[in-house]
Amino acid sequence: MKVKYDKEADVLYIEFKDTTVTTKRLDQDIAVDYDEKGEIAGIEVLSASLRLSSKEKPPRVILENLVAS
Repeated sequence: MKVKYDKEADVLYIEFKDTTVTTKRLDQDIAVDYDEKGEIAGIEVLSASLRLSSKEKPPRVILENLVAS
């Protein structure tokens, strides 16, 4: 998994798989990329600083590695 943030464009992208994707927009600032099997390959957030920040505390990203047992 890769998390990329472009400060100049204010775009956050979370990539789960590096593959060819089909994009579905959930709203004007959120898009989900799906692979050929229909599984989520990535999530794009436009205007990320506005959507993910809080006036009370800075945004935090928590990465969890979940392993199926």
